[in-house]
Amino acid sequence: MQYIVASKGKKMNKLIALIIAVFSLLQTRAQEIRLLAGMKFTESGKIRAGHYSLPAGRDTLFIAEGDNLVLDFSGVILSGAGKGQLPDAFSGVALLIRNAVNVTIRNLKAGGYKIALMARNVKGLKIEHCDFSYNYRQRLNSTQEREDLSDWMSYHQNEKDEWLRYGAGIYLRDCEEAVISGNRVTGGQNGLMMTRCNNGRVYNNDFSFNSGIGIGIYRSSGNQFCYNRLNFNVRGYSHGVYNRGQDSAGFLVYEQSSNNIFYRNSATHSGDGFFLWAGQTTMDSGQGGCNDNEIRENDFSYAPTNGVEVTFSRVKVIRNRIYGCDHGIWGGYSFDSEFRDNKFRDNRIAVAIEHGVHNRIGYNLFSRDREAIRLWARKEQPADWGYARLRDTRSADYAIYKNSFNHHERVFSFSLTDSIRLADNSISGPNRWKADSTVTALDSSGFTEPDTTLFIPPSVPVPADPFAGNARLAGRDKILMTLWGPYDYRYPLIWNTNPVDTSDLLQFDLLGPAGSWRIKNYRGVEALSVSRGVFPAKLTARKIKSALTDILIELEYAGKGGVGPFGQKIAAGEKFPFRFRKFFQPVNWELDFYAYDSLSGLMDPKRTLASLDSLLLLKTEKTDRLKYAWWGGIRVGQRQYPQFITMARGAADFKQGTYELSVTWDDAVRIWLDGELILDEWEPAKYKFDESPNRKIVLQLNGNHNFRVEHVELKGFAALSLDFRIMD
Repeated sequence: MQYIVASKGKKMNKLIALIIAVFSLLQTRAQEIRLLAGMKFTESGKIRAGHYSLPAGRDTLFIAEGDNLVLDFSGVILSGAGKGQLPDAFSGVALLIRNAVNVTIRNLKAGGYKIALMARNVKGLKIEHCDFSYNYRQRLNSTQEREDLSDWMSYHQNEKDEWLRYGAGIYLRDCEEAVISGNRVTGGQNGLMMTRCNNGRVYNNDFSFNSGIGIGIYRSSGNQFCYNRLNFNVRGYSHGVYNRGQDSAGFLVYEQSSNNIFYRNSATHSGDGFFLWAGQTTMDSGQGGCNDNEIRENDFSYAPTNGVEVTFSRVKVIRNRIYGCDHGIWGGYSFDSEFRDNKFRDNRIAVAIEHGVHNRIGYNLFSRDREAIRLWARKEQPADWGYARLRDTRSADYAIYKNSFNHHERVFSFSLTDSIRLADNSISGPNRWKADSTVTALDSSGFTEPDTTLFIPPSVPVPADPFAGNARLAGRDKILMTLWGPYDYRYPLIWNTNPVDTSDLLQFDLLGPAGSWRIKNYRGVEALSVSRGVFPAKLTARKIKSALTDILIELEYAGKGGVGPFGQKIAAGEKFPFRFRKFFQPVNWELDFYAYDSLSGLMDPKRTLASLDSLLLLKTEKTDRLKYAWWGGIRVGQRQYPQFITMARGAADFKQGTYELSVTWDDAVRIWLDGELILDEWEPAKYKFDESPNRKIVLQLNGNHNFRVEHVELKGFAALSLDFRIMD
């Protein structure tokens, strides 16, 4: 009987425990917050899990305002994108936190917005384990064959939140002592952007495979950035064709951002791995800068442009890995800076510094760079730089000591530089170097290394390994730019490997997660080498000769699954379509270029340029495409004309269809189609940023059509580019 009683007691205890658990669950669920658009959070709570399709429009979806808030969004997915909406049309803010102290946001997943999370005037903000992937990004106009200059970004000003036009996963302003940890942003344009945010900690985040910036800061000082993964934040790259970067970067450090620590981050395959600029304040006044930032033990390899760019500032760049970049370090106008214990390999130029003064380059390992160290100055400075008038801008007073140089085409190249001390360097391989007659006081008698301050690594709980797996994608050839940003190797892709080859043979790599592929349909090509297979694979095809290029190869994937280019899940075994598309519509253009004086009044929006008899005709051209860029005007013979007019007339025969006309220009343009004005951008003043504008126009075309283009260049840089894309 005792046994039976004991058994009943155990059963009763289990029943009571179950009742308590169910009651607690019901009570907890009753306390959960169910999301409704427009809600304002003023108290802590757990948000009810679920997938919420809640577009923000041009507004803010949710607001959190109140001290000591803790909001847990475990299991919550916010989707702001409408059906069929593309990332360049995303808008609104998913969550705004403002005017508060000690707010914690955990486990939120939000995509399809211009900004996923924005915070203003919040002290002690914590953002933990959130996923803000697949938010706003621009559709790129550059192709594998040719760069489009409208893809360049400009981050020079952010006093009035100008950076917001590019979107972000996280955007912070006036947030002191923020802690941003364990978050993820991919498939967007920018990861984390910070303005006037001081004394924060940013660690263990993954902001990779975005088309702009991984982490950007502006007037933000005293922060620690460590153990973050910021790989493939890039645009403006086509392997073997052009490597421009277009101001993309793993780290962007701008405008009086000082005393920050960047420790053990991976920022490979980014436009610049690290991009630091003192700011317009310094350029105008000669004062301040982004000074005393310490950049230590990071990996900045495989940048299309510069592994590290640091300009007009005093910095320390120590123990970093910089392989396979155009420039390893670009240090224009650096002063009192230290470049020590870094590893350089396979860069075009490892260290390039113009107008640097009082800098030290020591204990570095250089290997197989085309050129190891180049120091130089220009004979004249730009007249509109206050910096050049107020600061010492010589190239002078260098100590280059105890470096190891191995197998370089040229070790040193010095020009217009004074007082270079070379001491205890080791050179293996050809000792080729150049120092012309403008170099003075070249000294190899010795150097006493100055004392260096003790570095104490930042302390974070359970630091991540940001370098894990980097070797798998080593090399700049792994940067594959799609229309929406860098390919992340998680979905099937057919990639043309000889985009500028003028022969009829097209070569492709087929990449993607494990699985099989097959060709479903194709046109514009013939003699395909293979019609099905498994990843990875190679494919060749022969272009069918025609003035019109209209090539389409449609394929289908099935395999272990993955994640699509817009964040959609590809289930195992699911048939997922992908394709290669190449279209070029030739137009018979005839162009006239005229000298122009802006005082003539032709920029009056009410006037046309139909009558140009009074202007000097500079030259005429014929071409099948408009793809122009000019710096400083147009040159005819020995003379440069800084202002000019382009008048283009063209005709082409179009097969019936819907077309997108993409136009990039600088400074002003107007376009007529069959006598009808379809684009009127004749007011350059309305474009405030240092960027070439782009507009896209959808047209229904069929048969022969005539075009007229009027373009004016006022000063500086000029561009005129027209592309047709068939929409199918």
